Formats: sequence, structure tokens, C-alpha cells
Amino acid sequence: MERPARLLLLSELRVRNVGHEVSLCRSLLTWKRRTSSPVYHPFRPSVCHSVCVSEIISVQEEEEEEAKEEEEQKRNRDDGSWNKIRENQMKDCRRSFTVSYVERCRQHRWRCADVTFTCPQAALCRCWVSAIRELLAAIRCRPSQLLVYINPYGGKRQAKRVYQQKVAPLFALAGISTHVIVTEYANHARDHLREEAELKKYEGVVCVGGDGMFSEMVHGLVWRTQKDAGLDVNRPEQTLAACSLRIGIIPAGSTDCICFATVGTNDPVTSALHIIVGDRQALDVCSVHHDDAFLRYSVSLLGYGFYGDVLSDSERKRWLGPARYDLAGLKMFLTHHHYEGTVSYLPAGGGAGAPRDASRCRSGCSVCQDSKKLLSERAGVYQTDPKECSEKDYSDDGGWRTIRGKFLAINAASMSCACPRSPKGLSPAAHLADGTADLILVRKCSRFNFLRHLLRHTNKNDQFDLPFVEVHRVRRFRFAPRHCRSDSELELDLLDGKRQIFGQICRDHPACGCAPAFSSWNCDGEILPHAAIDVRVHRQLIQLFARGIEEAAMFDELAPACSV
Repeated sequence: MERPARLLLLSELRVRNVGHEVSLCRSLLTWKRRTSSPVYHPFRPSVCHSVCVSEIISVQEEEEEEAKEEEEQKRNRDDGSWNKIRENQMKDCRRSFTVSYVERCRQHRWRCADVTFTCPQAALCRCWVSAIRELLAAIRCRPSQLLVYINPYGGKRQAKRVYQQKVAPLFALAGISTHVIVTEYANHARDHLREEAELKKYEGVVCVGGDGMFSEMVHGLVWRTQKDAGLDVNRPEQTLAACSLRIGIIPAGSTDCICFATVGTNDPVTSALHIIVGDRQALDVCSVHHDDAFLRYSVSLLGYGFYGDVLSDSERKRWLGPARYDLAGLKMFLTHHHYEGTVSYLPAGGGAGAPRDASRCRSGCSVCQDSKKLLSERAGVYQTDPKECSEKDYSDDGGWRTIRGKFLAINAASMSCACPRSPKGLSPAAHLADGTADLILVRKCSRFNFLRHLLRHTNKNDQFDLPFVEVHRVRRFRFAPRHCRSDSELELDLLDGKRQIFGQICRDHPACGCAPAFSSWNCDGEILPHAAIDVRVHRQLIQLFARGIEEAAMFDELAPACSV
């Protein structure tokens, strides 16, 4: 049986001129309206509110309106000789304090709410303010210094306005100091994090932009961490060092898939509040190599075939804006290209769950927590030689497995990849921090069947319950196209804008030159210059200012019900 929390303060204060019983312990601030009548009313609800101390943003002393009016009257009739007495009177008039805290709304949104308590004496007011501030100061996970990067060109070009109007006031309210950098060119944030940023001064870095901006920061921060640790990122077998700084995402892009998949909404205020309260969510990162040469990191989606073709085609239509993705998607669906190749993968093994599980990765996910414990246990083993790691350490289910065939799409999702257009994502049961990725293989099929598969991304049907779709939970995989060619030929294809709009009928005869033999890899919205790749999942390589998507029940039980 759990012991009741020890009360630090218990007082009768007034909220909106109504008496409340207010209590404070180390974890909760609670206020309950006192009944004015001694008669018991069984059908009258007793309004009770409680806020976790960890979700209090700030506490500020206020001056009562009556005291302000009296002070103004005295100022009009008194001369300057009474200034010192007036200052003492003002201190005694501060009998109210305002607590700003996190309030949950619908659809996983948070907002900043305020409640003002009025005390009978000024000394009691100071006692309450001091007690709450001491509890807030004891929360070590909260940041006090942040490095902020703003991408003014991403999405609808609203990043600066979003930060200045919605985020900066909240940071100031919470007492967080920021150093803001507005990026001026592509990869500006990545290069600054690699070489110039004095990371020891900050408790976290924040990006205001879309998924591309977040990818820049991941590449800069991970590269800097490996450089400081003396690790060679060009070796696929290398076990990478985890980044200590957390990354915050203020969504201001086109899709903001990563923010949606880790928080549950693309709301800048919600993301800012997660940063303020100091939330921490680990995230897996995939490293992509080609012939022992590092290419890129991926945190959400690697797509070959359909998604690679859509990105390649949309890059030639950037002047259309976000609409280019819809047009390119329709075009690639009509062309219906398939690609032949070999996929080899290392199964995740026992304890990692299955891609078709009914459970979802949510805040406090047990699968990700167990993975964290396993990572801690293996860390002791790697200390003998942290630069080496055998495949046996990553798989409990034997060795490599190989699949050959013709594929319309090959996708690797290290998270659900959910977004407003696809609330479930490409792989609804994928986890954020279990050290695995879901490898989705869509074999050659008719246009109608492929359309059935695509439509299931937008509804609640099982998108893997189709005979031409298979999915595997893996820790590592490799892909090799059937026909090998030089890198220069692939680069020329990426730059060539004279492809035919529709594929030819004789697609089984590549000698005619009508059908492409190779696709491109879409790596978090960037095109890779190689078709043959080696991908490895690095467990919990980075940390976000997030806590995962909270269960819907937490948002259904909203005020005025008591949440104690």
C-alpha cells in the first residue's frame, strides 16, 4: 500500500473570489472549492483540480486590483518624500500569486493555463511562491539554456512568425534563455553544429521548421558526437555513441511527420511546452552506407520504388510548392514501375514484438523501456571495446535472411511515420526506441491492388493483410538491385528531366530502354545517390524533448472533473 504524499502547505485561499482549499506536496498542486453551506448535497459536484508540479511552467507574484487603486490614489495626493513608505506598502499588498501550468486539450494538444490564488496575508503569499519555486528548481531535467535554429524558408515560410508569437513568450515565461540563429542556406544548421556551436553552454537544441530542418540538426549533432568520441562513421559495423543533448522540434514545415509521430499533433505551443517541462524521449536512428562509405542518417522513412520515384519526380517540380507531391504521386501511380533486386535482412529476434501487433507505441511504452534496459546491460559489455559490435549481439533469431523478387515499393520505417494525412502511418505498430525498423516489401501487383494498399494508409484497415505485401521487423538490412551500374549513371538519371510520363507496355524487356531498371532511395525527403545500400538501426541514438503520444484517456477526462 502506497503511503500518502506528505503535504508541504495547506491553506484556504481564494480563486476568483471563491474560497478553495489549496494543498501542495512534492508532486501535486491541488485546489478544491469549499462548500458555502454546511448541508450535505449529494448531487452537487465538488470541483477539484490538480496539477503535477512537473507540469507547472512558472509562478509569479501579483498585486491585487484594490491595492493598485489605493496606491494610485496615494500617488496623486502624496509627494516624493513618501516614496520609501510607499515601496514597503506595495510589498505588503502583494497577496496574490499566479501559477501557469500545462492544460490538456483535445487531439493531444497542450495549452498554457493560469490560475490566480489570493492569500489573506502577504507573508503567506510569499511562502507559497517560495515553496513552488523551490520545487521547480529541484527538477533537473528542465532546460535553462537553449540553442534555437529557425528555417525561414521551409513549409509556408512562417517559422519566424511562429517562434516570435507563440514560442518565445512561453520560453520567457519559464525563464529559459535562448540563442537564436536564423539559417541562411541549406545545411547551415548542420554545419554550425558540426564545427562552431559551443554545445557545452546549452541543455538542448531546438529547430523551428520541418522534417528537413530536423534532419539537418540530427546529422550535425550525431556527427559532432562521433567526432568527439573518436569514432569512424564510415564503418557500418561501428557502434555509435549516443548524443547527450536533447533536440526540440517546433513544427513549421509542410508535413512535420516526426513531430506528429512523437507528440501526436503538429501544434507549436504543445511542442514548446514539452520543451519547457523537460520531457525526454529516446529515438532510434538508421545509418545508411554504400561500400563502407557513409551516406546519410534516417529517423523516419527509407523508401525505394514508389516513394523514391515520387521524390525524384517532385524535385523537378519544386516551383509547384507542396502540390508537387500530389502530382508526382499520381504520375508514379499511373506509370506503375516495378524494380527487381535482392533484400537481405537481420531479424529483430524475440522480445521486439511484431509489425502487426495490436499495441501501439505510446508514452511510457514497455517495449521501448525494455529496450533501454537491454541497452544499459550491453553497454557494460561494449566497454571492453566500444568501437566493435558483432551481429550476434543484435539478433536472437539466427543469421541473415534473403528475399529476391520484383517490387513496387521497399520501405523501412523506424517509427510509425504518422502524419495528418495518414494518422496511422506506414507502420502503425513501429516503435520509437526499440532498436528496430519495419521492413515493408510490396511485390509486383496490379494497379488496383496497389491502390488498395495505398488507401489503407488513410483508414483503420490492416494495410499488411494483402497477399502481395510482407513486413519484417529487422535490426539491419541490405538491398542490391539486379543490374549493377556505376554511380555516375545513377547521378545522371537523377538529373535527367526527360523521362517519359507513362511507362511502356513491354516492361519485361529493359533492352528497349523504355522502363527504368533502377529507382532512387528516398531518405527522409532526400535522394540517395546509390541504389545498393546497407542500413543499420542504432538503438536510442538521440533524445527528443517529447514523451511519446499520450493515451487518449488522459485527454478525455478534462476539466471540470477532478484529476487527482
